[in-house]
Amino acid sequence: MSAHEYQPARLFTIEQANAMLPLVRAITTDLATLAKDVVERRHRLALLTSGRDPKPGDPYSDELSQMEAELETDALRLQEYVDELRELGVEPKGAVEGLVDFPCSIDGRTVFLCWRLGEPEVLFWHEIDGGFSGRQPLTAGSVSDGFASGGYGQDDESYSG
Repeated sequence: MSAHEYQPARLFTIEQANAMLPLVRAITTDLATLAKDVVERRHRLALLTSGRDPKPGDPYSDELSQMEAELETDALRLQEYVDELRELGVEPKGAVEGLVDFPCSIDGRTVFLCWRLGEPEVLFWHEIDGGFSGRQPLTAGSVSDGFASGGYGQDDESYSG
């Protein structure tokens, strides 16, 4: 997605992103934990069902069906976590890794403040199409000075969150 096509629900300053981080961290922790579990169980189920031709009376068919149903339920829970993060205005980017981007404005263009589960605060940013590999530190003398006036301020009437 290009920066011209992307229209975030809201924009954050660095301070606003860090202030929201306790809630984002809690949701992302739940998301990452469940996502890792789902990935592992899907892999095990694929191994168990690979080349398997269920026959009538197969004692494992019911158990495999139950595993599939549980995975479907957990996939819905994963989507609920993603939706919850998006309702906050952030962009979940990697469930297993716990990657979350906070839309931000710098010098009139939208970029992402980038945070990963385990980091104490938002410490990086990247271009909309840069992704995790394009992360750059928010350091003194970097573009972080341009972020200070970015986003919706407390007095901006167009922001209702």
